[in-house]
Amino acid sequence: MKKRKGTAVLFIIPFLLFFLLFWLIPFVYGIVMSVSKYSLIQGNRGFVGLANYIKILFSSSMYHKSFVQGLGNTVIFVVLTTPFLVFGSLFLALLLDRLPERLKGIFRTIYFASYSVSVTAVAAVFVWLMKGNGGYFNNMLISMGIIKTPIPWMEQQPFVWVALTVATVWWTIGYDMMLFVNALNEIDTSLYEASAMDGAGFWVQFRYIILPNIKNVFFFVLMTTIIASFNVYGQPRLMTKGGPGETTKPLIMMITSTIMDRNDLGVGSAMTILMGVVIILCSVGQYYLTKEKDNLK
Repeated sequence: MKKRKGTAVLFIIPFLLFFLLFWLIPFVYGIVMSVSKYSLIQGNRGFVGLANYIKILFSSSMYHKSFVQGLGNTVIFVVLTTPFLVFGSLFLALLLDRLPERLKGIFRTIYFASYSVSVTAVAAVFVWLMKGNGGYFNNMLISMGIIKTPIPWMEQQPFVWVALTVATVWWTIGYDMMLFVNALNEIDTSLYEASAMDGAGFWVQFRYIILPNIKNVFFFVLMTTIIASFNVYGQPRLMTKGGPGETTKPLIMMITSTIMDRNDLGVGSAMTILMGVVIILCSVGQYYLTKEKDNLK
């Protein structure tokens, strides 16, 4: 018995080390920095309590403006991308589920391939496709007679948000789709057969068979998509550099600017902690809303 316990401990140790080194210690150190006057050059210059948080939340300083604008831009990105990624991936999974078996593997590979591409490559491709002058999208729309003059996809609002949304959806929708595909594969086919014999069409099957069986996966996809969108950095950094102005500069870019450009690691750490709190509150709120809906049913 002791030998078994010792073996179990050996298996747990690598995970504990990973947890300590890459999560717990950085998290605790981040909290310490957030209540300190900390710079990259001079290091820790003393404890300041909640002063950094007050600067961010309640003052009229540049830190407050950066945090509010960055959070607002991030929320816009989340609102724009999440519906397409969640419902679009579910739609693709349903289409894929109805294909013949010999075609499923081909289309699964095609849709998932984009997810394996780096954000740098994705940004470079879409910057080229959506250039204001000479870009493929503009040339195609002009040739079809839909527009007469090129659209400034990368230079002007609201077109910049459209470009970022399209690039993000194309890049990541395959991952969410695969999660739904796996969930659909777990549904017992006899349920479809029995409902078909009773005359049930697709929408009846979708409501009473598919949705109840994939609701946990749906909630997981929704949660992970929102969290991933809150952590957006690469697309706006590489495609628009946060512009025009700072209208597409997400919160993470504001945090890096605070740390690197303003040399204020203390305030930057406080912004990071607050961002984490916002994500946790959104996740908890979604969880209880979903739970409440289930209870009402």
